[in-house]
Amino acid sequence: MNYPPKHHQETDFKNIVETIKRYPLATLISAKDSEIFTTHLPLIYDASEGEFGTLIGHVDKFNPHIELLQEHIPAQAIFHGPNCYISPNTYSTTQFPTWNYVKVHISAKATRISNNDDVIASIAHMTSVLETSEHPYVLDKENPRAQALLDYIVGVKLEITSWEGKFKLSQDKLPKDTKLAKEVLIQESRKDITAFLDNIV
Repeated sequence: MNYPPKHHQETDFKNIVETIKRYPLATLISAKDSEIFTTHLPLIYDASEGEFGTLIGHVDKFNPHIELLQEHIPAQAIFHGPNCYISPNTYSTTQFPTWNYVKVHISAKATRISNNDDVIASIAHMTSVLETSEHPYVLDKENPRAQALLDYIVGVKLEITSWEGKFKLSQDKLPKDTKLAKEVLIQESRKDITAFLDNIV
């Protein structure tokens, strides 16, 4: 692969998995004829099946994307890690403006999870993975409201067939400048988003 440049290609699959786990909201893309279908959904990594593992999630049954998420239909899931603009003022040497980011592209074969018990179990597992409070919510699989979800969602399993990490983090700069760019990315990731949310909600 000639693009992105070698220094922006992540070759350690452990870092791919860590990105998926840290930023589970994926952009799932499928195509049929000349139409593109895109859905945003959290996907949970499962290492127990396949060469590279699988991704498990669920989609609203009224989403037209469902038609393509059937037996072995190709799909791509993109996971979006931290990203930000890097000003030339960041560096200790003369540079141009750029944008740094961490992205993971997963190619997969999509199948529908047909067993209702497996769908509910996957939602309960997803909840346990995503809950981070001291007193995490535990989804009761026997709760009638949980069972009623099955009327509105479709479980999806994505068998990973290949993967690509696009980690553009100023690796082509001097070590000092790479560190400075990393510090900017960390600072941007900590920025308060209160004003932004107040304006749109």
